[in-house]
Order: sequence, then C-alpha cells, then structure tokens
Amino acid sequence: MQDKTKILVTFPNPNPERDYTVIHYAPEFTSVCPVTGQPDYATIVLEYIPDKICVELKSYKFYLQSYRNDGIYFEAVTNKIANDLIKIMKPRYLKVLAKFNTRGGISSDIIVEHKKRK
Repeated sequence: MQDKTKILVTFPNPNPERDYTVIHYAPEFTSVCPVTGQPDYATIVLEYIPDKICVELKSYKFYLQSYRNDGIYFEAVTNKIANDLIKIMKPRYLKVLAKFNTRGGISSDIIVEHKKRK
C-alpha cells in the first residue's frame, strides 16, 4: 500500500500551551472487504489533543477518500489511519473510532488509542 501520509497537510497548533480536544466526524468512509470485494462503510471519528501540529480538514477528507478502492480489513485500516496521523502530527493524545455499518448481521467498532510518552 502506498504512503498515504503525503496527502495530509498540517498547520501549526494555534494554542500549543494548552490541552484542548479536537474531534472530527467523517460519516462517509468507504473501503473494500479484501475477502468478498464488497464495499465497507463506516463513520470515522478522530479525536486528538494536538501538540505542535494539527491536521487540515480538506486534506484529511481526501486522505480518507483514498481508501475507497483499497481491500483492507477493518482492524488494519483503523490502525493505519491512526499510525499515519500519529506520524505526521505527533499528538499528545489520539483516538480513532471506526464505526462500521452492519453487514451480515454484525456491526463492528474498532478503537485505536495513543498517548504520547513523556
């Protein structure tokens, strides 16, 4: 899989002296089941406490859209999103919640959480 972090644009945290929480909701996330080839739909909730860097929303939208044709398991894509955001932002705290829609009678929530080491 290509390095999708190149899509993401960042900007300086306007208030790095303070802890505050940023929450972004992306209700139209789509990827593809690697087994069936069927689309998987999810709401991605990104919650983070920035350190020095924030993620710009338009680039974040394009980043999430770049998974549209990727065959990838729920667990893998949620961890990849978290890892990429941690890599570029180095936040004090980050949580990615992926709420996948029901398919075959089962819905799935995948949560990845990261706390910056002091």
